[in-house]
Amino acid sequence: MRSLLFLAVGAAAGIASGLFGIGGGVIIVLALLWMGFTQHTATGTSLGALLLPVGALAAWEYWRNGHMNVPGAAWIALGLAIGALGGAKIAQRMTGPHLRLSFGIFLTVMGIYLSIRSFRKL
Repeated sequence: MRSLLFLAVGAAAGIASGLFGIGGGVIIVLALLWMGFTQHTATGTSLGALLLPVGALAAWEYWRNGHMNVPGAAWIALGLAIGALGGAKIAQRMTGPHLRLSFGIFLTVMGIYLSIRSFRKL
């Protein structure tokens, strides 16, 4: 039964990833926290799931339709690799509650920012 729940979380994250370029940190981690995972294990599990297949297929579809700046994506990927390693090292030094609070603040700030920008264009 838990396998089906994991599959549903993956499908929801995949849809969000394909639509908005998000999924791991927003959908998967929140779902795993709801399922009782610790913040560290939810983050690690999300990263493990996202390693290759998720982004590759969605990126190919965007590239195929002419909606990808390949040099930009390559530079971002390099920065992402460096930043992800640094972020993972920092996360391992944080307690679960501090990491969860940081995650909540991040999501709140991003939500407020996007909402304000959207309301200005209505």
